[in-house]
Amino acid sequence: MAIQHTVVFRLIHPDGSAEAEAFLRDGREALTAIPGVGDFEIRRQVSPKSTLTHQFSMTFADETAYQAYNEHPAHVGFVRTRWVPEVAEFQELDFVAL
Repeated sequence: MAIQHTVVFRLIHPDGSAEAEAFLRDGREALTAIPGVGDFEIRRQVSPKSTLTHQFSMTFADETAYQAYNEHPAHVGFVRTRWVPEVAEFQELDFVAL
């Protein structure tokens, strides 16, 4: 069963700053290079109802592909070196079709 993995977040950097743009660019580059990642998108959140400002969204064919992504060195490295120090707050949601 396909999984849509999403994470909505707010960076410590101001929106539109060089640092924020670099984080989004580097995230796309690192995460899309991982086998099994499909339909990768970055979105900007526009509702004033949330302090979270961006979303990474991607799909995986199944649980095996999703677990391989989670354990992949590129993902682990991005989380350790970029996500943890640069993301102020986030919420992760994973969806399967009903």
